[in-house]
Amino acid sequence: MNILETAKRVFLVEKEALQGVCNRLDSNFEGAALRLYTCSGRIVVCGMGKSGLIGKKIAATFASIGRPAIFMHPSEAIHGDLGMLMPGDCFLSISNSGETDELLQLIPHINRLLLPHICICAVKNSTLAKHADFVLDIAVENEASTLPAVPMASAIATLAMGHALAAVMIELSGFRQEDFALYHPGGSLGRKILTKTAELMTKELPVILPNSNLREVISVMSKGVLGLALCIENKELKGIITDGDLRRALEKSCDSEFFQLNADAIMTKNPKSVNSSQSVLEAEELMNQYKISALAVLENGQAVGVIAKHMIR
Repeated sequence: MNILETAKRVFLVEKEALQGVCNRLDSNFEGAALRLYTCSGRIVVCGMGKSGLIGKKIAATFASIGRPAIFMHPSEAIHGDLGMLMPGDCFLSISNSGETDELLQLIPHINRLLLPHICICAVKNSTLAKHADFVLDIAVENEASTLPAVPMASAIATLAMGHALAAVMIELSGFRQEDFALYHPGGSLGRKILTKTAELMTKELPVILPNSNLREVISVMSKGVLGLALCIENKELKGIITDGDLRRALEKSCDSEFFQLNADAIMTKNPKSVNSSQSVLEAEELMNQYKISALAVLENGQAVGVIAKHMIR
């Protein structure tokens, strides 16, 4: 057995499975997506076994983008949890075979409540599919394992189908990154989106003038913990000097010349900056994009703070 070859086969088989599902997308998908988008109640996701586990993830994804969604366990439903279903809900069933007995027992109740029924399955002429309003085909030619009974490629296809539905709803509703943060206030991403740079920045600015000599620059930088100095004249940010700027200047000149230089000779002019009202996430993305560790924070065009990478959690 070649371990790496086995792993590569899994990726290739699952890639082909996804391509096949993608190629078969049709008006059923369009109808299902629009029906879920206009759902006045909740999206109730239901599935047994591995389909149920994937269903929980799909329901969680819907909820995270502001679409009320719950997961209902089919076997618990037929033993008393059917009261979870309400008029106005949309029912999303997941079954590879389309013949899962626990799901089939729910059909009369779904019909009685007149719930729109979307079915994700691999057999289009199955019992479950025949009772659905929209059928989303996730049939795969091969599973990724040499043991076909283990759902691998089909599981990935099911999850991808749920993600595709969620992606459409994001675009239809105009759901933004800021909206996403409202549903994730306890997560790192949510905090970064909701927190403004003004809330994290330090207001103790290491300020120098354009004509400051490098001894003064180094002294100012050494008193702080940011490893930089802001060159400000008449309240306007002219440039920034970092440890890297000092090292590069030293490499280009001899020791005696180095300390004769002024700040404006080595500073980075028109440095990258953020507004105090911008999110911490925007500041972090800017730092990552330009491979820098800190940014000046501006307010009405004037430097009011500095935000560094180590301040962001």
